[in-house]
Amino acid sequence: MHESSYLRFAKILAGHYSNKTQAQEDPVNFARINIYFQPLHWDVFRGPGYYSEQSYDYDPWRPYRQGIHKLKARKELFIVENYGLPEPIRIAGAGFQPDLLNNICADTLLPRYGCAMHFREITPGHYKGLVEPGNRCLIPREGKMTYLVSEVEFNEQIWVSRDSGFDPKTNEKLWGSEHGPLRFQRAANLGSHLTEGWLNYASR
Repeated sequence: MHESSYLRFAKILAGHYSNKTQAQEDPVNFARINIYFQPLHWDVFRGPGYYSEQSYDYDPWRPYRQGIHKLKARKELFIVENYGLPEPIRIAGAGFQPDLLNNICADTLLPRYGCAMHFREITPGHYKGLVEPGNRCLIPREGKMTYLVSEVEFNEQIWVSRDSGFDPKTNEKLWGSEHGPLRFQRAANLGSHLTEGWLNYASR
């Protein structure tokens, strides 16, 4: 993969996304949500990484989803690995208060096996991704274990996502939106400062 393509993906992924328009147009079925992908300092992974956070707009300091992500590239594939935090509350709000990210220690992160997202560039600057194959990203939901099917599409303007959970034995859908995907617009670009050095400093 050409390094310029890798950097373009890294810069576009970093951002603050809001579904304000969707929530205003259909408030019954869609709450207003913010998604943040904040680049991490290179030293966390000794390579490129991100902190992600999803929260309801009315409760930004109590995100309902937090994650740490290591970025890799393989041939034409952009791989976003997933890790959990031992004490996520300690950095809640870091999406918009990035100084809190100084509390992250790579040695304490919890790998989420089977949950990496695999993205491909469909057209220049436009990406589509799915959870890695195998149905191994297991998530407990309402007392049942389910496997996650996650679909994401994004570019410099939008972020569209849909998450669903399925029974590992019957493949029956057990949870997920019945009203279509969440549709976000980019509210801020958080990756304009990223450089090729941030991607591959370890090789220098």
